[in-house]
Amino acid sequence: MKILFAGGGTGGHLYPALAIAEEIRKLSPQTEFLFVGTKNKIEARVVPQRGFRFETIWISGFSRRLRFENLFFPVKVFVSLIQSFLLLREFKPNIVVGTGGYVSGPVLFSASLMKIPTAVHESNSYPGVTTRLLAARASIVFIAFEETLLWLARKDNARLVGTPTRDELAGATRAEAAAFFGLEEKKRTVFAFGGSLGAVSINDAIARGLDELLGSGVQLIWQTGATDFSRIQSQVGLRPGLWFGAYIDRMDLAYAIADVVVSRAGAMTIAEVTRLGKPTIFIPLPHAAEDHQTKNAKSLVEAGAAVMIQDGQARSSLHGELQRLLADDAHRASLSKACKKFGKPDAGRVIAETILQLSQ
Repeated sequence: MKILFAGGGTGGHLYPALAIAEEIRKLSPQTEFLFVGTKNKIEARVVPQRGFRFETIWISGFSRRLRFENLFFPVKVFVSLIQSFLLLREFKPNIVVGTGGYVSGPVLFSASLMKIPTAVHESNSYPGVTTRLLAARASIVFIAFEETLLWLARKDNARLVGTPTRDELAGATRAEAAAFFGLEEKKRTVFAFGGSLGAVSINDAIARGLDELLGSGVQLIWQTGATDFSRIQSQVGLRPGLWFGAYIDRMDLAYAIADVVVSRAGAMTIAEVTRLGKPTIFIPLPHAAEDHQTKNAKSLVEAGAAVMIQDGQARSSLHGELQRLLADDAHRASLSKACKKFGKPDAGRVIAETILQLSQ
């Protein structure tokens, strides 16, 4: 059995692919895998670390702004289609799986022309351009939100399964987390993060009320992101009850001790907090394509499963909302219960089983 995965550019597109591949490897250990991505994005570093073969194609997104790089886009599409065709002919996959991002487009399109079965996974409530263009040609489309169906031209090949997450997320304990981050196990703890690059608006909002938060006896785990770490480090310094860093390698431990999470509303984050039932304050990225992060968060907010603050209001509103939520055990419990209803802990296994059936 040979399975090719195409997806990347961001962790939200890459990590579902890795989760699916690892589930397939459990069910079918002899399966061969090939991941296709781009050379300068997260997949080029992470995929080889996970022990999977990795190849690149020359493609990038089309900027909605007037940029010189857009002139090369038609050339990149043409070259990437040829590269995809050559990789498919050499690897001869039984099925091709796309998990979003511009890298999925040429690979999935080439596979469909070659009559190779294709599967698409869409993590966001509003499907990305690649999904909208290629879903009708796919053998199956896995979706994480029921609302996604509204945007698909073809609906008979769609299946609501959720977004796969790593099993390790559910295995960590609060005691382990406290030891790892140097915090106290019993104290109320907030986990704030804005992704691998960070979110300036979240960082500014956290920094503004940091003294008040720590002074009230609350602990904070704060992932600043790489681009904002030096600035925050110079402003904040070391303090009791505070852990901060550019990255967090053990997200499972950060979630384990968190009483409240503050984050963007990317699909992967939503999949993780709903699996764990974590009370979350979402601050959606305002410039995400088609404002999909706001759409993601609204799905939970309307069900009483999360709180949302608009990006422009984060600096003035976040700490007041945090203090209210931390002081109200019943509200946090209600959010947690409603949030967990959205969780799909079996998503990876269900997708893996379906892909194996399609590839036979």
